[in-house]
Amino acid sequence: MDDVLNDLFTIMRGENNVFNFLSDEDLKNLSAFFERKSIPAGKYLWDEEFPSDYLAFIVSGKVALKKEMEFKGKHIVLGVYEKGALLMLDLNIKQVKAEADKDVSLVIITQEQLDKLIKTNPVLGANLLKGLLLKISNRLKRCYDRIAVFF
Repeated sequence: MDDVLNDLFTIMRGENNVFNFLSDEDLKNLSAFFERKSIPAGKYLWDEEFPSDYLAFIVSGKVALKKEMEFKGKHIVLGVYEKGALLMLDLNIKQVKAEADKDVSLVIITQEQLDKLIKTNPVLGANLLKGLLLKISNRLKRCYDRIAVFF
């Protein structure tokens, strides 16, 4: 089993994972559209050296989302993400940085590869998008739950 496929099995399978409906064959077919990336601790996941037109799943390590405060060089941590977390990176999010707190291993799918997947295998592309939507919905629900604690 190649590394990308092994990583996909690692992050898309498991207890309470929204991708459990994907078959082994689905994951094998998806692996052709994903690639692995490694980011050393202390480096940022997106900047001019690392394109950010992709979706990424954390296979291992930790990523902290940080926003610079009004005091130059001071940041507030907005969230810390670990294994299995989905990161949606966008060049328009210039105010928020994603720093590897520990060495990070990712599997990513670029916008170009996602478009190719949807064009060549629409059912599999739709299933991937379904899982992504469920994952994002779950994250949003957890955010609502956290906010409700303050009221």
